[in-house]
Amino acid sequence: MLQAKIPPSKTIKSIKRNISGVLLLDKPYGISSNKAVQIAKRIFSAAKCGHTGTLDPMATGLLPLCFGEATKFSSVLLGANKTYEATLRLGFISTTGDAEGEISQFTANAGNPTPSQCEQVLKCFIGRIRQVPPMYSALKHQGKPLYVYARNNKVIERPAREVLIHDIQIKSLIDNELQLHIECGTGTYIRTLAEDIGRALGCGGAYLTQLRRTTIDSFDLFQAQALSTLEAMDTMDRDDCLLPVDCLLQEFPAVILNESAALHIRQGRIISNPPDVHSMPEGNIVRLYDHQQQFLGLGEITDKQKIAAKRLLVNP
Repeated sequence: MLQAKIPPSKTIKSIKRNISGVLLLDKPYGISSNKAVQIAKRIFSAAKCGHTGTLDPMATGLLPLCFGEATKFSSVLLGANKTYEATLRLGFISTTGDAEGEISQFTANAGNPTPSQCEQVLKCFIGRIRQVPPMYSALKHQGKPLYVYARNNKVIERPAREVLIHDIQIKSLIDNELQLHIECGTGTYIRTLAEDIGRALGCGGAYLTQLRRTTIDSFDLFQAQALSTLEAMDTMDRDDCLLPVDCLLQEFPAVILNESAALHIRQGRIISNPPDVHSMPEGNIVRLYDHQQQFLGLGEITDKQKIAAKRLLVNP
């Protein structure tokens, strides 16, 4: 008796939505920024999603994610100022600079510094300082991230780089556990800062036991959503958590175009003499809106006070 052939089952792919906006995510402990992107992308059934700068797996806190058209502007936050709450364990060192590495005590006689000693030392780290990037970082050497070499016990020479520390405040000091509030500029490695502070305090070193990012530029952790909260929402409430694309671009002045100029800029044509740009120097970047206040994208002031499209939304 011939047996009927059963066709192989086909995997039903979920329909991806072309949504655009910015999600302020409270990244949980233990997952990479890329993993957080993939989870958020699944939750929103989004066709396109990316982050604006990584947080280490052991770090938690504010991680803005860009969906759809917002990904065109995700690099804007890479140079933004950031704020962290960091907990340092003094007198111990870690192979990675944080709790993920192999921990060893520097010396049993390092002692615990007083609050006044900490305040004096921390003053030396405010302003422009030089840092040697950690081996466990995503900086690349000959096309490979440094952490790849570190995992193979290879040390690559790294030149010191200048970073800006705006402020450091002591939140608490209990025995050898120092909690700090840190406001810093782009490119600052808090793990390296922790190690340097530990050495400057005479403790031989320190490592991060906790790190939480609380602000990026004007965005605050209080505005952020947890992945578990988003998972429990219905689609409409979840989409309401997305901020508009132009929230990333508030540093640029806004220019309102009339109906004709908006059409021309969408067609890639240079528009001339908009009234809002008479006093703007050549090379300035501006936010462009149509006569209905709809965000179109970014433009650039050219010679003779004209505007050329720089980066526009596909479907504003």
